[in-house]
Amino acid sequence: MSENNDLRHGRSCIYNLQVHLVFVTKYRRKVFTNDALEDMEAIMRSVCGTMGCELVEFNGETDHVHLLVSYPPKVAVSTLVNMLKGVSSRRLRQRHDLQTHRNHLWSPSYYAASSGGATLETLKQYIQNQNRPQ
Repeated sequence: MSENNDLRHGRSCIYNLQVHLVFVTKYRRKVFTNDALEDMEAIMRSVCGTMGCELVEFNGETDHVHLLVSYPPKVAVSTLVNMLKGVSSRRLRQRHDLQTHRNHLWSPSYYAASSGGATLETLKQYIQNQNRPQ
């Protein structure tokens, strides 16, 4: 495969893992202002840092947010999501007057999709074209 400058190194692995996450407010309530979203980005960036991850991109609307996170293989996506949603909910409700439903900011569900530079077809072809011994 081609050389990639985005590769990260762990003790025993080389990796390049990203996940696209979408969090929706409970009942799609339109509670976010620009100030709340700016504060949330800082909160999410801090949480990612404590978990050894990097918040690559962040944006949102009044009722949902999108995140692109680069993460190491030792971090489970479900654990990352729980930390991001839990910490952001607590801190945002403390700092902003959000009209939440019974102190629940986020819907319990979320969207997660892996993302990367190569398409699945490219990866399949790369694997199929390995020089397998006869």
